[in-house]
Amino acid sequence: MSAIVEVRRLYKSFSRGAERIDVLMDLNVDVDRAEFVALMGPSGSGKTTLLNLIAGLDTPTEGTIQIGGQEISAMSESELARWRTRNVGFVFQFYNLLPVLTAYENVELPLLLLPLSSAQRRQQVENALGLVGLSDRMRHRPGQLSGGQCQRVGIARAIVTDPTIIVADEPTGALDAKSADDALNLLDLLRVQLDKTIIMVTHDPSAAGRAQRIVHLEKGRLVGAAEELRI
Repeated sequence: MSAIVEVRRLYKSFSRGAERIDVLMDLNVDVDRAEFVALMGPSGSGKTTLLNLIAGLDTPTEGTIQIGGQEISAMSESELARWRTRNVGFVFQFYNLLPVLTAYENVELPLLLLPLSSAQRRQQVENALGLVGLSDRMRHRPGQLSGGQCQRVGIARAIVTDPTIIVADEPTGALDAKSADDALNLLDLLRVQLDKTIIMVTHDPSAAGRAQRIVHLEKGRLVGAAEELRI
């Protein structure tokens, strides 16, 4: 299987006054197409920083990141913004839905940045909401939905542009056990049925256990061998 994410000799540091803080150091990571990978590690280990770099929300201090054959580490901010619109679907811990918009309108938002007709947008939104089982809730606002339903709206929004990768930051952190299991089942369904590549940050060992592989970070470095959990 070919790697869709290739991270090479990656370093990321920040400055705080005269002090340099090294967050990631000499990382090499591959993620295959249609693979579900969990990033784990203690707070401050660099896992969210790595996720943000892979998603094009930040740029490395040194090293290269290629996603689907495109070197995003060499892109300008405006190029990265355009690339993210078409290539990355985001799933957040607290959903990041706009409360004044309906489920349909929240899912439609990423499509407004693309050159699509209203009919094309409608078809893609309805397909995405149907896939997550919320066709009958598309006119409901977030306040009228349960936490699990809100996260499913968030997952529909993540897939509506047919992105290259889906990045999920603690997607089960705000959910009860049943809703968390439903969300993880849905992410795995996207991998199996739509060949989606999923990279998930989590502190929860049970959530990480649903991934095919766990990448452990500690103090900005990979720790041990990646665990192959299941196929």
